[in-house]
Amino acid sequence: MTAAKPQGRKRAAPPASVPKSKAVSLSIAGLLQAGAFTGRPVEKEISWRQGEQEFTATVFVRPLGFQSAISDVLAAGGRQDSVAGRIAASICDEQGKPVFTVGDITGASDADRGALDGALTLALLSAIGEVNSLGKATS
Repeated sequence: MTAAKPQGRKRAAPPASVPKSKAVSLSIAGLLQAGAFTGRPVEKEISWRQGEQEFTATVFVRPLGFQSAISDVLAAGGRQDSVAGRIAASICDEQGKPVFTVGDITGASDADRGALDGALTLALLSAIGEVNSLGKATS
């Protein structure tokens, strides 16, 4: 009498919607071809209210990349505020240079000036979300 062979689990095939991985050369040229760099900042117009007055501004938003990853790590380690870090890492001038420091946003840089206005903070976060398609389902 022979022992029955244990039946192993069969691996399920990945769903048809899962894209196959693509081999990329780990070089600047290969990464450029793969779209692995964030590119130039994206120009956005924002508006916010302070009391009875409405303001409009043109801002430049850096797509999430290296700067935001470093900011997220610092925030996870308790070394900076996560929201202020995301804004400081994302909002830049046309050349990609940061406009704010974390302290500018939290008010730590200048106690007399204080923290960034709440409505402006929300407008900046909305622009960051739009540029990075955060919270939107992709099809």
